[in-house]
Amino acid sequence: MGLLLSRNIIASYIFSSPLFSKKNGGIPMQLENMVSLVSRTGRHLQRYDKGCRQVVGCIPYRYRQTEQESSSVDDIEVLVISSQKGQGILFPKGGWELDESIEEAAYRETLEEAGVTGHLELPRLGKWRYKSKSQGTFHEGYMFPLLVNKQLESWPEKTVRKREWMTIADAKEACQNWWMREALDEFVRRQTQAREKEAQNVPVCT
Repeated sequence: MGLLLSRNIIASYIFSSPLFSKKNGGIPMQLENMVSLVSRTGRHLQRYDKGCRQVVGCIPYRYRQTEQESSSVDDIEVLVISSQKGQGILFPKGGWELDESIEEAAYRETLEEAGVTGHLELPRLGKWRYKSKSQGTFHEGYMFPLLVNKQLESWPEKTVRKREWMTIADAKEACQNWWMREALDEFVRRQTQAREKEAQNVPVCT
């Protein structure tokens, strides 16, 4: 949705800027206001692989605030969004374009559709091949975890999407896409393994 500024000018400025880096945690403050005005549109830069449209997105998550400090899987909430037609619940995702890396595409789509920024975690959760219900063509989807550190009040698709924090169980039940549910399962598996590893490394007092 190009609202005020050319998508090419904004996109090239953001993703060629040295400020857009993992060291700086993504899009810097002075660019967030600019990004909140526009969303990429069109398919002329869309990336394909053997006829399959390349799609990338994120599972944005945070830890619920509790009286006791905790980082268990049970304390995780994930952010879901409505589809543009308002008929389903899913995680933010969209087309991976030729002028950006896969990480940049995942970060951009999450900002455009869900209005959050944070730390994009590697490696990706996986790759899925699925058939688009609306287009009838095959897509390849990639998903990443994103630990949210900021939730914006204004973002490009605020007027066409709703967002909601859910428990993992509720999100899995609500999510309309089977491949995103599998990505969520992989996210839980990874988080559980990390918690178990942390527990094993805790020194025992004798």
